[in-house]
Amino acid sequence: MVGVVETIEALRQAFAAGLDLVEVAADSDPPVCRILDFGKYKYEMAKKEKANKAKHKVAEVKEVRLGRSMKIDPHDVEIRLQQARRFLMEGHKVQIVQNFRGREMQHKERGNQRMKDIIERLSDIGRVELAPRFAGRRMSMMIAPDKSKVDALKRREAATAKAAAPGAPASAASTALDGQTNAAVASQSPGADRSAAAREPAELHSR
Repeated sequence: MVGVVETIEALRQAFAAGLDLVEVAADSDPPVCRILDFGKYKYEMAKKEKANKAKHKVAEVKEVRLGRSMKIDPHDVEIRLQQARRFLMEGHKVQIVQNFRGREMQHKERGNQRMKDIIERLSDIGRVELAPRFAGRRMSMMIAPDKSKVDALKRREAATAKAAAPGAPASAASTALDGQTNAAVASQSPGADRSAAAREPAELHSR
């Protein structure tokens, strides 16, 4: 901190230091400047902005369509559910859309049942934000991620993965130890003693 100085003097000091005179607070009176490396300053600011964006991830609304009509294969419904689950785990809201064609409009209860089933299957990580409703020939609802449930599930998955990780090395060590034990037992087996005994007379006879 050198206090208030003339612009010419500030530029002279920056030039003498081999650095740049950078205005960092233009709205203050008088404006605040710093003598620094401008290239490094820009890099640090870009790095900080990127970190802030990562922390404040913007939630989006993802749309998942259950086919062009009610005649969608159960396997395809399962694929759509997996997509919705992935979006919820990432923190996004999911709009589930079911289209109706032709005479399917006469059986709206089938759409209600399908939506109810989806709500139940996603209830472990999501909650209904907008209940199922009709708009023309399409039925839709909005499911939002339940942060506490999502965090709890992620913690359980992390704990399970951590508990499973040390198992493989321990199992390998146990297998190696068992192999050494079996080898030791084999070397001390009665068959080995008989072989040694059978060789002994031949050795004595040769002498």
